[in-house]
Amino acid sequence: MTTTGDEASAGSLRLQRLVIGYLDHLTVERGLSPNTIAAYRRDLTRYVVWLTKRGIHDVTEISTSDIEAYQMSLVAGDETHRPLATSSVARMIVAVRALHGFATSEGLASENVAIDVNPPNVGKRLPKALSVDEVQRLLDSIDRTEPIGLRDAALLEMLYGTGARITEITSLDVDDLTRIRDDPEAGLRLVGKGDKQRMVPLGSYARQAVDAWLVRGRPALVASAGRTSPALFVNTRGNRLSRQSAWGIIRDRAAQAGITTEVSPHSLRHSFATHLLDGGADVRVVQELLGHSSVTTTQIYTEVTVEHLREVYRSTHPRARG
Repeated sequence: MTTTGDEASAGSLRLQRLVIGYLDHLTVERGLSPNTIAAYRRDLTRYVVWLTKRGIHDVTEISTSDIEAYQMSLVAGDETHRPLATSSVARMIVAVRALHGFATSEGLASENVAIDVNPPNVGKRLPKALSVDEVQRLLDSIDRTEPIGLRDAALLEMLYGTGARITEITSLDVDDLTRIRDDPEAGLRLVGKGDKQRMVPLGSYARQAVDAWLVRGRPALVASAGRTSPALFVNTRGNRLSRQSAWGIIRDRAAQAGITTEVSPHSLRHSFATHLLDGGADVRVVQELLGHSSVTTTQIYTEVTVEHLREVYRSTHPRARG
């Protein structure tokens, strides 16, 4: 049977509407973050385009073999896309499975044809944590005599001192720090994934760095930009510092400190968790500080610590070699 252009367009639209409905569900019912929603949108849009090119225009027309073929196209690449890493393939298939599960639960499909399509196994990669010495070098290398240096020092001190996600820090306003500055024992309120809130302590180094930024750095930067903003961290134009800009700051400061390994906001989060566990902190305390909903997620950091202990043992114990 030949499919006309109008039919193809309408079919594609039906699949697009399914994706939009699913994304609305993730936003409203599950409260996922905008970044997560954007990732789902990208992955599922690619799936819809692939289906439409093959003459599939409705969820009821999709079979298990179609999804298996799509997975193979992700692994092998096709005329418009290069082969993907196993982790990316796994993420995309998880999104596809979730979409079909949603379609079934909403009565848009009689069965979940994706339920038996398993994403590829992804080897668990341990996070790369900086050593305490590397963190110290990173923080000490910043010139804190200029507004930009005061900002960057406060940003890095807060990330390492709280274990926060980068978006949790860049979304803070000056008013969020008022109680912290008035009460040395007060915790910092962070809003994490799914708008879940948690309180984390703010150590003396982070407090001092933030105070220096607010008193000696931020007013000068905002004044030179000629505009006001409620944001705690701002760029040279006086606008809220973006997640991408913060990433660049960390990367550049690490290079300046002579750290050759790749450093990201998550490197500081990993380092925060690993150093706490190295110091004897209970894994459930670290779970609360990181904002993980399950302790299982946090337990990967204990593996980092165990591996560190193994390395120390192998390099120092006389009976570990040979």
